[in-house]
Amino acid sequence: MGILMAIAPVVIVGGIAVFVIKRLQYKYNQGTLGKKETKGAQNLLNSLIPMGMIFGAAIGVVFGIFSSISLPTTISLGAGIGFLFGYFAYEYYSKEENNYS
Repeated sequence: MGILMAIAPVVIVGGIAVFVIKRLQYKYNQGTLGKKETKGAQNLLNSLIPMGMIFGAAIGVVFGIFSSISLPTTISLGAGIGFLFGYFAYEYYSKEENNYS
């Protein structure tokens, strides 16, 4: 049981990372990666995935403090889930049109 608890976060986060990287690689090869007109909007778009990882790891720390699950496990799972949510935010924000007229 101990080896399963040690390997499970690696497998889960590894699967998430492979999924996100393959999706971004596919979008790069198709030439459909998100582009924004202003530099500030492009910087925000480019930083959504790392921000998701940071927030996910922070939530993992808080969850690890108040639960019986070990702290390294919750931090790694939080960062992996944040990576996935950051990718979803990247997808959503890259498709959003600026209709402010």
